[in-house]
This record gives sequence, structure tokens and C-alpha cells, in this order.
Amino acid sequence: MRQSYHEELEDINACLVEMANAVGSAMSTATTSLLDADVALADLVIAGDDHIDATRESIEQRCFTLLARQQPVAGDLRTITTAMRIVSDLERMGDLAVHIAKVARMRFPDHAVPQEVRPQLLEAGHVAEMLISKAATVIAKRDIEAARELEKDDDAMDQIHRGLFRQLLSDDWPHGIETAIDITLLGRYYERFADHAVSVARRVVYLVTGEREPVSAD
Repeated sequence: MRQSYHEELEDINACLVEMANAVGSAMSTATTSLLDADVALADLVIAGDDHIDATRESIEQRCFTLLARQQPVAGDLRTITTAMRIVSDLERMGDLAVHIAKVARMRFPDHAVPQEVRPQLLEAGHVAEMLISKAATVIAKRDIEAARELEKDDDAMDQIHRGLFRQLLSDDWPHGIETAIDITLLGRYYERFADHAVSVARRVVYLVTGEREPVSAD
């Protein structure tokens, strides 16, 4: 029974990695739908969120079952409770990809993103994909050094976010309030996606060390 128990813990971790990869794919597709005004891709992201939500429910149920039947302590208890928190972060990241796809869908057949800010949002998409890819590796390998690097990697997203605001607040912004609101929301979605990736990394550090990482002043 003990072997079966630890195999279940390992399988839950593998499912978290698969979920992180699914979230990364959703974000990549959402960014493409946004920049290319591709409504078919936007719909794909929106429909695919049901699978991410179902994965969260499955992992949480498995964790609750282990808590009830095995009454884990120490490291095993930390493994299960951390998995439940990570799955919540990943599900929220999937939701943020959906929000981006919905902006693309709402403005179709027009482009939601003016030419002037396309480079910034393209870069935000690249950074988001890099962060979730690294988060998946951190989960799989419980690599605390990579986890700590990930928080530094998040600085790139913060810089993009600040740059977008500078453009929106400039006196020569030519695209009106509606587009400015869209870009403000999109910048926030990408920033929050990155924040959740950092949260995943911190949870893995806690899982491995038993110590919570200090929250950055940023």
C-alpha cells in the first residue's frame, strides 16, 4: 500500500506538469489569436479551458482522497497541500489565457492591438511562454535554483507592463479610450500570468525546503 501511495503522489506531480504544459499551449495560442486577429484560434483557447478546469478538479479530488485515507504528515503532507495550491495557480493562468483570447474575439474582424504596441505584446507572449515552460520544469524536477531564477525572469514582464503604460499615457496616443482599455487589460493579464508562475516557483521552494520564500518588494 505504501508503494501505491507514493506512486499516486508521483502521478499527481506528473499531472501538474501536463497541466502546466497545457496552460503554456493555451497562452501561446491566445497570443497568436490576439496578434493575428484569428478568431478560430481564440475559440480554440476558450473551448480548451474546460479541459484545464477538469484537470484541476481531478487533481484536487485525488489530493482530498489521499488526505482522508492516508492522513499524511511531514513531507508527504506538504507535497499534497502544495499540489493543491499549484493546481489553483495553473487553473488561474489558463483563465488569463482565455481572457486574452476573448479580447481577440471581441474585436474580430479588427485587430485588438494597434501596430505601435504589437512588439510589446509579442514580447509579453514570449516571456509568458518562457515562464510557464520553466515553471513546468521546476514542478517536474523540484529544481529550487530554477525556481529562484524564475522570479528574476519575471522582471522582464514587469518592464513590458510599465512600457505599455508609458505609451498609453503619452500625449500622442492616437487610438482612443476603448483601445487604451483593451491594452491596459491585456497588459494586466500577461502580468498576472507571470505572477502566478512566480507563485508556482515559490510553492516548489517551500515543498523542497519547508521554508517560504520572501515576497519581493516589487
